[in-house]
Amino acid sequence: MKTSRLAREAASIGKTSELVTRRQTRSFATTLNAFSANGAAAFAAKQEDNDDDSSSLSSLSSSGARDIEDAAGPSSARKRKRGTATPRSTVTTVEATTRISRRKSAIKAEDGPPAKIKKGRKQPAKKVVNESGEVDIHPPANWEIIYEAVQEMRKKVLAPVDTMGCESLAEDTRSPRDKRFQTLIALMLSSQTKDTTNAVAMSRLQKELPPPGFTLEGILAVDPVRLNELIYAVGFHNNKTRYIKATAQILVDKFNSEIPDTIEGLISLPGVGPKMAYLCMSVAWGRDEGIGVDVHVHRITNLWGWHKTRQPEETRAALEAWLPREKWHEINHLLVGFGQTICLPVGRKCGECTLSTGRLCPGAVAPKTAVVKKKRKLEEVVEGSGEGVKEEVEDVLVKNEDV
Repeated sequence: MKTSRLAREAASIGKTSELVTRRQTRSFATTLNAFSANGAAAFAAKQEDNDDDSSSLSSLSSSGARDIEDAAGPSSARKRKRGTATPRSTVTTVEATTRISRRKSAIKAEDGPPAKIKKGRKQPAKKVVNESGEVDIHPPANWEIIYEAVQEMRKKVLAPVDTMGCESLAEDTRSPRDKRFQTLIALMLSSQTKDTTNAVAMSRLQKELPPPGFTLEGILAVDPVRLNELIYAVGFHNNKTRYIKATAQILVDKFNSEIPDTIEGLISLPGVGPKMAYLCMSVAWGRDEGIGVDVHVHRITNLWGWHKTRQPEETRAALEAWLPREKWHEINHLLVGFGQTICLPVGRKCGECTLSTGRLCPGAVAPKTAVVKKKRKLEEVVEGSGEGVKEEVEDVLVKNEDV
C-alpha cells in the first residue's frame, strides 16, 4: 500500500516521541526504586536534622558548602557508554607563555607601581638673526638638563664602548707612533662592526702578527691572506684588508711613516671617513677639530628633537653650530654608550630612562600590552574498557599585562 510523504514523516515523529518517553520512563523507574529502597530513611533522618537545627544549613551554605556545579565537576565532552565505570580525570597544567614586544621593553619602578611614560616636547635649536643681520644658532632650551641626565645614567651602567672602544684598544707598551697607528687601524675596523667583535680582531693582530708585530712595518710585511684571516670576524673584512694594506703604503710614501695630523690627510686614506678622521684627531693627536658622529649620535639627537637631519654629516654640522667645543670629543663616547645600554636601536628601554619619565624625550615609547595564554589539558580515561578513551580539552585564559 502506498503512503504519502506526509504520512511517513508523521510516523517517524511518533516513533521518536515514543523512544523519548520510554527513556524518561525507564530513568524515572530506576530513580523511584532507589528511593523506595534507601531514600525514605535518609529523607526522614535529614528532615529531623533540619527540625533540630534550622540555622546550620544556612551557615554551611554561606561558608563551606560548594556550588552544585563545583560538586558535579567538569562534564565530559564525549558521551560515556552505559555500564562503564566513572571517568577518572588527570589534569596537567602547562606553564604560561608570555609574548613580549622586542620593540617596547618593560617599564617597572623599583618600588611601587610601574613608571608612567611621558613624551616631551621637541625643542630644537633655533636660527635667530641678530641686530647686525648675522644668523645666530640658539641651542635647544633643555639640552643641558638632558645632557646631565644622560651622564648620570651612564655612570650606573658599563657599556661595551667603555672597555672596548677604539680609543682604548692600542697597546700601552708601544711607542706613541705605533699607538697612533693602532688607533687608526682600530677605527678602520670598527665600521659596521660591534665593539666586542672589533676588540677581538685587534687582539688577534696584536698577538698573532709576526715580528715586528702590530706596527706599520708589520702590516706592510704580512701577507694579505694572513691579514684577512686575522680580521675575519669584522664586517667587510675583504675590503678592509685591501684598505689597510693600501693605507700602510700611503703612510710610508706620503706621510713619512706617520698617520696624518690633519682632517684632510686622514680623509684621503682609503676606508677613512669623516667620523673616523675626527675621532682619530681627538684620540691620536689630542685635538678636537670636529664631532665624530656615528649612528648612535645621529639617531639619538634626532630622537630628542635637537635637529632634523638625514645624514651623519648634517648632524655634525648642526651640533657644532651650538654645542660647546669642550664637549665635542666626549659626546660621542657618551651617546654611543647610552645607545648600547638604554636607548637601543631596537627595543629602547624607556622604563629605565629618566628622560622618559621626566617628560624630556619626545621619542619616549609607552609600554605595550602583551597577551598571556594559559593552557590546561584535561585527559579523561574511562576505566573498565579495553583500550580506554582519551580526550584533550584546552582552556585558554587571555590576560592583558603591561610589559
